[in-house]
Amino acid sequence: MDQFKEWEAAELFCARCKMPRPVRKKLLLSLPDGDKYDYVCAVCGSLVGAKFDSIPGNFSRPRKR
Repeated sequence: MDQFKEWEAAELFCARCKMPRPVRKKLLLSLPDGDKYDYVCAVCGSLVGAKFDSIPGNFSRPRKR
């Protein structure tokens, strides 16, 4: 069952191409909570989706006093 914890998009619908197209995953932001990615159409380069990967414990957080 561990194989289904993460999903990666291979194809998404592109509004500009008006059909499903292969996508490329591009890192947009690296934040303390995780990384934000954009999915862009591999044919025309339009933004077709986004994803946020939570990475607990990736950065050290200040302790409350």
